[in-house]
Amino acid sequence: MPLRHKAAKEFVAAWHRHHKPPAGAVFTVGAADEDGVLRAVAIVGRPVARHLDDGQTLEVTRTATDGVSNANSLLYGASWRAAKALGYTRLITYTQEGESGASLRGAGWRVIARRSPRRGWHCASRPREETGTENVARTLWEATCPVEAGTGR
Repeated sequence: MPLRHKAAKEFVAAWHRHHKPPAGAVFTVGAADEDGVLRAVAIVGRPVARHLDDGQTLEVTRTATDGVSNANSLLYGASWRAAKALGYTRLITYTQEGESGASLRGAGWRVIARRSPRRGWHCASRPREETGTENVARTLWEATCPVEAGTGR
């Protein structure tokens, strides 16, 4: 379902385990049950890493669910379809150490890199508050295009 950014941020603030809502977004999508009750959201924005922000790449910066089964896989697939429809050629996201990535694999994504833990963004010249996700290894995932029938690509 289409979803306003404000509603997606409110859902993330209520349901995400370890991150606050991201500041911005290119688009957001939601998953609702048969009664129209919002059960999960995905927020898609520009890549956080500057070197990946090439104008053709977007990043799923946050997903959150209220525990409903398979919603993350549904949202990762919908996010990739929407990004492609907007003309983007690449969609990425990260998982933290200890997260299985089952929903990403279920949506056809693949691991493209493993990132070592980092200290965080705080430095004397630009102080930052700790977020609780410092010193955690991450895995970088990429949405993959299924082979189009008869094209070989």
